[in-house]
Amino acid sequence: MNQSKTMTQFDPAQQRIAFIHASWHADIVLRCLDGFREEISQRGYAADKVDVIAVPGAYEIPLQAKLLAKSGRYSAIACAGLVVDGGIYRHDFVANAVISGLMQVQLETEIPVLTAVLTPHHFHEHAEHQTYYRTHFVTKGRELASAAAAAMQLHWQALQG
Repeated sequence: MNQSKTMTQFDPAQQRIAFIHASWHADIVLRCLDGFREEISQRGYAADKVDVIAVPGAYEIPLQAKLLAKSGRYSAIACAGLVVDGGIYRHDFVANAVISGLMQVQLETEIPVLTAVLTPHHFHEHAEHQTYYRTHFVTKGRELASAAAAAMQLHWQALQG
């Protein structure tokens, strides 16, 4: 892990963070990364210590999160995706599987795993929804960074025990 019991003070600039994102609707989902980078930098974290990993879809996020968490390289793992009703499957089942999988990763690895994998009730491929969700994902990215910063600090404190 990035945190050492010999560290006397938590140093945000030394924390490495993984940011995993689904590639579906990347034009919207990557706006979350924009908000995340902006907020995490304002909190003293180094932008060059945020590794960005693309996966095919939201369903693939939990496995990648687990592999990265088990690597010991990351202080936190942030995840972003947009799960919409594609007509072939129930999108709420996919979203539930992703969120449950991410919680399991966090509990098994004891590395903070945070999520901005969103499942809107109604998403349509028209300009109004595209614009709304692009803006919304920036906000979610900022919130994700805020949660990641708090989780890393709490995790470090718990390790100092």
